[in-house]
Amino acid sequence: MGKAFTDISEGLKDAANHAQGKKSGVVEHTPEVLDVRAIRAKTGMSQERFCATFGISLGTLRHWEQGLRTPRGAARVLLKVVDQNPKVVMAAVKE
Repeated sequence: MGKAFTDISEGLKDAANHAQGKKSGVVEHTPEVLDVRAIRAKTGMSQERFCATFGISLGTLRHWEQGLRTPRGAARVLLKVVDQNPKVVMAAVKE
């Protein structure tokens, strides 16, 4: 068989071993947990104001703060930036 078949076959074996808890070459990447409530607290904003400022729905923010869901994609990046320097982000949003 060709190299592509061999690579795919090895990958599938690795995935199966990993799923069964056996030793494998799989590398798992687990993103750090964001404490959305603490990030919002750094801004001193209420949930309503935080949502209005950053374009997040109130229901989504509440789910994040309650741990029912986790932010992904651009929302995750925005929250990490707000966490690092909330004053700069708030100033940029006001302009």
